[in-house]
Amino acid sequence: MSKSSLFSLNQVLKKCFQNLENNQKVWNSVLGECTPLMGSLGNLVDQLRALEKVKIVNTPLHTFPDLQERLNFKLLQALDIVLVKLADKLCSLQQVRDAVSNQVSGAFQLYEQNIDTLDLATCTQRSAIAPSIADMLEWLKDAERYYRQQFLRRKNVLQMLRPEDLYLLEAVPKRWESLESPSGEERLSETLSTVSLFMESQ
Repeated sequence: MSKSSLFSLNQVLKKCFQNLENNQKVWNSVLGECTPLMGSLGNLVDQLRALEKVKIVNTPLHTFPDLQERLNFKLLQALDIVLVKLADKLCSLQQVRDAVSNQVSGAFQLYEQNIDTLDLATCTQRSAIAPSIADMLEWLKDAERYYRQQFLRRKNVLQMLRPEDLYLLEAVPKRWESLESPSGEERLSETLSTVSLFMESQ
């Protein structure tokens, strides 16, 4: 592999990890914004369930015409707003997934363009600053897979929701929480830590 090709590949890999670091921050920030929305979702479902059980005609509030229907309408409206906000967050997560996927794809494309001139020694060579090309490509592929799987699982949870289906809505906050992957995030952070000197090198 020519020195210029090796330099170009290293620059692309460096850019990939820098972007991955930024995208990890965006991803975690968006998930953090989803937490209070999931709390609101759970509270609204509880209120709708409670309203179903109450017979307002048997309470002092029976003098207010159509109160039960109006309260139900207001709660469903609020629920719909929360679902729209969650859909927006899902779009933000998709943008991260797409960005990571495109960056990793670009790195592999450049690698494959030069594969005929890339010998095993060059591919597996490490230094005090830089991991091997083989390791870095593998780590990028792992990161791409992690975000792709995480996005699909979260998308599947949110896409089946309907404001009128309280049974499904009740289960969502816990299902969403169960998708958290501390081990996946830890591996990603460890990877970024391992390539930190490489990212800072000229």
